[in-house]
Amino acid sequence: MRHQRVRSGQFDCTEEGWNEMKLLLHVLSLLPFALPILMAGPLLVMSQAQTVTEIGGQKIVTLSRKATDTTRPEFTSVTLAPGRGMELLQITANFPGKGNIDVLASPDLAEIKKTLDVDDTANGDLGYRLGSAFLVPYPNRIRGKLSADGKTLTTEWEGHTLTLPANNIGKLSTAERHAMHGLILKAKTEDVTVKDIPGGQEVTGVIHARDFNGHWLSKTDLIITIRLTAEGVDAMVEAKNVGGEAEPMAIGWHPYLTLPSGDRTQVKVQIPASKLAEVDGYDNVFPTGKLLPVEGTRYDLQAAGGVPLGSNMFDDNWSHIDWVNHAATVKVIDPKASYGVELIGLSPQIKTIQMYAPPTRQFVAIEHQDNFADPFGKEWGKMDTGMVTLKPGESTKWHVRVKVFVP
Repeated sequence: MRHQRVRSGQFDCTEEGWNEMKLLLHVLSLLPFALPILMAGPLLVMSQAQTVTEIGGQKIVTLSRKATDTTRPEFTSVTLAPGRGMELLQITANFPGKGNIDVLASPDLAEIKKTLDVDDTANGDLGYRLGSAFLVPYPNRIRGKLSADGKTLTTEWEGHTLTLPANNIGKLSTAERHAMHGLILKAKTEDVTVKDIPGGQEVTGVIHARDFNGHWLSKTDLIITIRLTAEGVDAMVEAKNVGGEAEPMAIGWHPYLTLPSGDRTQVKVQIPASKLAEVDGYDNVFPTGKLLPVEGTRYDLQAAGGVPLGSNMFDDNWSHIDWVNHAATVKVIDPKASYGVELIGLSPQIKTIQMYAPPTRQFVAIEHQDNFADPFGKEWGKMDTGMVTLKPGESTKWHVRVKVFVP
């Protein structure tokens, strides 16, 4: 027999109605437990984003300024990590009508903290895979005699033996373990000072690198300065030999530049350099010692306005730079996004420009470096490979400026 529903006020008094009522009461009774669980995900993400104040055991530093021009792009912030060798984590620039755009290809601070504080290697190798890490006392690769355990290698400079971490290797069976990208990826910075300057802010810190944990000669202090203004972000490194013997020194960095359109194929790059270092392939990427002219090849990126990347792979080193007005200027232009960025090398010690641009990724890394890859390698013969010799008390400086523009 079908029950007829009889309602009293808002309640259904049939057996079926009572069952529905009991189910509703059960659901209501679970809400105090369910709500925290349902809300935990977004709240956790928000909490992490809001509470990331330290990376590498030191407080992060953010330089900031408000955009004031409604007709041209201006830089608005730089975030960096003194606890990770003063690595630049994020740079933003305001484009009128578009708002703030991330100049560096980096995740949010919560993900960066997880990458650098939780997932990273003992050597800090994940640091040069996001943002812009400083590479000292050598950018790029160094080959040598591998130790029995595969953890270190030895090479020679002017009769001195250097023992370096063998922290990188390619993917193929023929890959050779080698040292890469310097020794300050996990360095701590002291005397971090932020000050206001006309139109922006500036931060300076000192890394007392000494002998780079036993891997280098003499003792070194690094003074790193980052300056934020409307027109540019300046990154400056001074390396000073504060020890008692001579040492080799080279400086560079590794900025991953974002491509706002997400269409890497139409992005154009201009590199004002006429020669390319031949390599043994894109797995080891070891130089052969030959410098080849780029004219007539896909590596000729000298044209005004740049050359489209297309689907080409690049992990290459250009030299014989055309300095204009004492500057080595590389341009990355994203026409679909009406976006452009310049990286301007201002130190005459800069001898090469490395570009890393894999076709499957939406970024371009442009690295102004003092040196060629494998600078101690015999393949170069007697050529000057860009390593500056610092005698006790001497110093060398590296300076690159970043600018943004509407092409």
